[in-house]
Order: sequence, then structure tokens, then C-alpha cells
Amino acid sequence: PAYVLFQVVFFGLMGFVIPLIVLFMDYSTNSPSLVVNLIMLLFLTGLLFSSFMKVMYVAMYAYQGSAAVEKLEALFSEMAKEKMEFSTLQNFKNYNIEFDNVSFSYDKEVVLDHLSFKLEQNKSYALVGSSGSGKSTIVKLLSGFYSVNEGKIKIGGKAIQEYSQKAIIENIAFVFQDSKLFKMSIFDNVKIANPKASDKAVFEALSNAWCDSIIDKFPDREKTIIGSKGVFLSGGEKQKIAIARAMLKNAKIIIMDEASAAVDPENEHELQKAFKNLIKNKTVIMIAHRLSSISAVDEILVMEKGKLIERGTNAELMEQNSRYRDFQKLYSQANDWRLCDEKSI
Repeated sequence: PAYVLFQVVFFGLMGFVIPLIVLFMDYSTNSPSLVVNLIMLLFLTGLLFSSFMKVMYVAMYAYQGSAAVEKLEALFSEMAKEKMEFSTLQNFKNYNIEFDNVSFSYDKEVVLDHLSFKLEQNKSYALVGSSGSGKSTIVKLLSGFYSVNEGKIKIGGKAIQEYSQKAIIENIAFVFQDSKLFKMSIFDNVKIANPKASDKAVFEALSNAWCDSIIDKFPDREKTIIGSKGVFLSGGEKQKIAIARAMLKNAKIIIMDEASAAVDPENEHELQKAFKNLIKNKTVIMIAHRLSSISAVDEILVMEKGKLIERGTNAELMEQNSRYRDFQKLYSQANDWRLCDEKSI
């Protein structure tokens, strides 16, 4: 607004001043001198405008920078306020997970309401529920991103606050549906998960994640720089590399945020094999958006408005008059509608 106002005022003023100058100029002089004076007047006007604009831009950028710094300071302050205080415990007795009467709120909005459940180690679980039911909040709290308002979250029978932050980070691995790859080699993109790992361990992780087909199609193989010289990977290929990272990290708890959502058909079969290799002898929590991807998990937990309303295997929940069965019915209808729509095109 200030920038636009300045332009309006400046050009309005120039539109008033220049005609006055032209009106009161001395026309008794010769014609060439008059033309030179007019040219100089226009030149100086443009120069003056350019100088004022530079000052305006500096002021505008300074204001934007100041506003950005204020927002960042407020964000960091809020993060520091909600940050969990860790202790020094390094080793886990086991990897059983327990939420004991946990409540949590975002800005007074209740997200989890006295939530309690237990997950056994080396089993796979899926969290199901509508948007805002608390699925993502559960894994954020388990990872120590925030402190709970009430209750305790335990791993191996001890509250996560009793462990060191390093122990929590090393024992929890994430695989997201849109995994971030850096502009570095395929090899380095995997090794970043465990910089101390040997080259042999990195190659084993790549192989177990079925990344051989990715490496084989590039002349530089594992040294290929992602994002350079037209080297770009599909969603499924990115997922394989993300799985290789998680394998190299070798964390005992795996959290997957619908990791198969971005899969292309060409990589789906290999990706399912990679998932099986990843979750072997691990405690797995999957945030499910596509219900077709969770039928094989050991148990399904159905969330609604921050509470656990149902729990069981896919078969058990489908046999009951359950909310989960309603979700499956809606999901099936949506797929049928999409399929019919594609056929009609």
C-alpha cells in the first residue's frame, strides 16, 4: 500500500509540477536550448523517481525482514515453551509403547482426551480416523516433539522424559509419504541417516530396499546426484531411498505416515517387499489414509475426536457394526465412483 501510495503521489506531483515549469519557462531563448532544457527536465525527473524508488525498496525489505524475524522469534519462543525436557537414560528395556491417560491441546483446542492404549514390541499397528482425530499428534508426542498436558507416554515401561533426547532420536525412524531427498548422491542420501555406517552397510540397505533398479538405470550408479543433469525420481523411487535410510538407521520403532500413498504402479510390488524388510522385528505405527494399505497389520486403532473408540484386527472390526467398517464402506464407494468416472472419460 505504501509503495502504491508513493507512486500515486509522485506521479501526481510530477504531473502538476512539470506543466508549471513548462508554462513559466523562458521561451525567448533559441529553440535548441529549449529542447535541451526539456530533455534535462525529463531526465532529472526519471533520476529522481529512480532514487526515491530505491529508498522505498530498502524500507520495504527492512519492514518485511523485521516482520519475518518477529514471527520466527515468536515461533521459537512457543517451541521452547512446549519443548519436552529429557533426562539421561540411554537404554530401553524393551520397545513396548504405552499411552497412559494422555491429554494434549493445541492453543486450548483439545486434540487428545485422556487417551490410553498399549502397543507390543515387534508388532505393526495402524491408526485410522478422520482428519483432526489425533493420529498425527500421537506420533509427534511419542517422538518427544511436545510435552503432554496430562498423563504419561512410556517406552519400555519408562516415561519418555526419563530417556535422553539422543536415545529417542536413535530409536525412532520416520518414513513419510513425501520423503525429502537432498541434492547429493543416492549413496549420501541414504548414509545421512547414519554417518558412521560403513559403505557395506549402506549398500546392504540399498539392496534390501530394492533400490538396485534405481541405481542400474544411471551411468554413475550410486554416485548419481539427485536433482542435477535432469536426474529426478518418481514417488515410488523416492520412497525406496527413504526406506533404505530407515533400514540403515536401524531404529526399533518405525513410524510411517501413509508411506505408500505416493507410489507409482511401476514400483508398488518392489516397494511392498521393501516395507516387509523394513518392519521385520520392529514396532511399527502407520498413520493410515488409504485403508487398502492396512489390512495386513497386526491391529488397527480407530481414533475419533482424540479418543480411541475401536481396536482389533481388520477381520474383527469388519465383523462388527464398527466405525471402521463404515470407513471401509465409504472408501470402497469412493473407489468405485472414481473407477466409473475414469471409464466414462
